Amino acid sequence: MSVIYEKSRGLTDKPLTYCPGCTHGIAHKLVAESLVELGLLERAVGIAPVGCSVFAYDFFNCDCIQAAHGRAPAVATGVKRTNPDSIVFTYQGDGDLAAIGTAETVHAAHRGENITIIFINNAIYGMTGGQLAPTTLVDQKTTTSPFGRKEANQGKPIRVCEMLAQLPSAYYLERASLHDVPNIRKAKAAVKKAFQYQAEGKGFTMVELLSTCNVNWNVTPADAMKFVKEKMIPYYPLGVFKDRGEQV
Repeated sequence: MSVIYEKSRGLTDKPLTYCPGCTHGIAHKLVAESLVELGLLERAVGIAPVGCSVFAYDFFNCDCIQAAHGRAPAVATGVKRTNPDSIVFTYQGDGDLAAIGTAETVHAAHRGENITIIFINNAIYGMTGGQLAPTTLVDQKTTTSPFGRKEANQGKPIRVCEMLAQLPSAYYLERASLHDVPNIRKAKAAVKKAFQYQAEGKGFTMVELLSTCNVNWNVTPADAMKFVKEKMIPYYPLGVFKDRGEQV
């Protein structure tokens, strides 16, 4: 009997700890499959963050390091510089990357570090109880913005890809979504391209993945997918924001 589909060997057999309906599992699958298909798994080193994916080192079947909150790009920089043949990636949520870790993210991109960041944007702090994040949408309700985010008080949500695209040393930046199958396929292509560029020594790459948090959004998994499509994508448009490998 021929095998039609099987779990990627880039993942361990450890049960995932994410809430039912969350798309972290899909993101893990894309990362794992990309590393395997490119023949990079044995060289890979993942940097786990603080947040929902704090146990990522249990799930990826490669060497992993746990970083302090927000410091994953700094740790990744150290690993890559001391082990230049390794394929180093961070896996970070919006609170870890765009709040406490903003400086590490911006300066790693500005220096053009040859690392890859997988950025999970679910517009909220997930693990700590659903507080307002830098990516929370205007009027979106959270535990710390019960009347909704107000632009006058909290400003507009940060668009990380657009911000980093202004830095001359950033090599590849793309935003994709995990809300349906066609977009999941595009997301995998983006992740794979980011790792390929790193393997070629091109420099800093990041893929932002629009994800769901149905528990803290207080909606069903199906409605969470609709929220991504109808609310998040209009503010966080999908596409390539920088690809120096395709510039004429």
